[in-house]
Amino acid sequence: MIRLLLVIPTLVRGGAEKQLVLLATGLPRDEFDVHVAVLTHTGPLEADLRRAGIPLEMIQKRWKLDPPAYWRLRKYMKRLQPTIVHTWLFAANAYGRQAAVAARVPHIVAGERCVDPWKGRIQLAIDRALAHHTERIVTNSSGVRDFYVEQGVPAEKFAIIPNGIARTNIEPVPREQLLQELELPPGARLIGAVGRLWPQKRVKDLIWAADLLKSARDDSHLVVIGDGPQRWRLERYRDQNEVADRVHFLGERNDVGRILPHLDCLWLASAYEGQSNAVMEAMLAGVPVVATDIPGNRDLVVPGETGYLVPVGDRAAFARHTHALLDDRELAQGLGAAGRLRMEREFSVDQMIARHAELYRSLANGSSSAANTRPETGLTTN
Repeated sequence: MIRLLLVIPTLVRGGAEKQLVLLATGLPRDEFDVHVAVLTHTGPLEADLRRAGIPLEMIQKRWKLDPPAYWRLRKYMKRLQPTIVHTWLFAANAYGRQAAVAARVPHIVAGERCVDPWKGRIQLAIDRALAHHTERIVTNSSGVRDFYVEQGVPAEKFAIIPNGIARTNIEPVPREQLLQELELPPGARLIGAVGRLWPQKRVKDLIWAADLLKSARDDSHLVVIGDGPQRWRLERYRDQNEVADRVHFLGERNDVGRILPHLDCLWLASAYEGQSNAVMEAMLAGVPVVATDIPGNRDLVVPGETGYLVPVGDRAAFARHTHALLDDRELAQGLGAAGRLRMEREFSVDQMIARHAELYRSLANGSSSAANTRPETGLTTN
């Protein structure tokens, strides 16, 4: 039995958190004894882990530099004696890997989920130093790997395992009912943006694009799903641009799966990403995507086949491509169907879980062969 400890800062509804929960609850129980340590605070995804019977340890880190939290995590690892510790995201990578080294955990795996230009010299120095104690660094796209290799992290450490996307079990509703619930007019064409409202997502670009689209047609509505520190500023910006009748902030929602199938297009304006769960969920729902041409998005969206990629900040391109999609239902349906097929074939949850299990087995058995296969058949380290 391989005892696996997954360490992550929170259990909010973020992309990395969703992937960890899918992995923790999906690994074969007869082979893996899975535990989760939450470094900072919990969130809605705790319920999924509890329902699956996954043991949880709350470390309760309160400050950026919190030695007592580190000691609690190290003590917990010594007591648990995991075979493998797999940390996710920077805070967990820093605290978790150092604690695993001190607790003499046999195998240490880190997780880098996004291109992180916010990191300064100190954070990158920590990443490079702890990479020496890390057998594998799991990432979800070649763009994330390339970013960290440029920062001096050894390329041979990386294993690329794409995100897995699962169908929701939420009961669909008629489009007319949804429009009524959202207080939108009958016949409204829906454009969606899903994600945390903070600078990386560049939602202001989407508000501007919605204004441009408003000048071309009278039926387009942008629904922004999610919350975050920029919400009040974005709402003020929307109101200043007099598009409150076309841009609607829906906040954090538990029923995104009810809304996605009724979108005519999904927008993602991010300046950087790892591998967007919002894009993947929209594609699985058969929704064409217009997204920025950045690493991560390039792994998902095939221009002209499943959607379109546009330069970061090119608001007119968002409006132009979306106007064409709204005018041509056959084109939109074709792109959406191709996107759904791509998700089903290449980005299933079962594939994501199997690739992680293969990596964990190879480490526990003292073999690295499983982590050197080609990307289309499993993992990659080159």
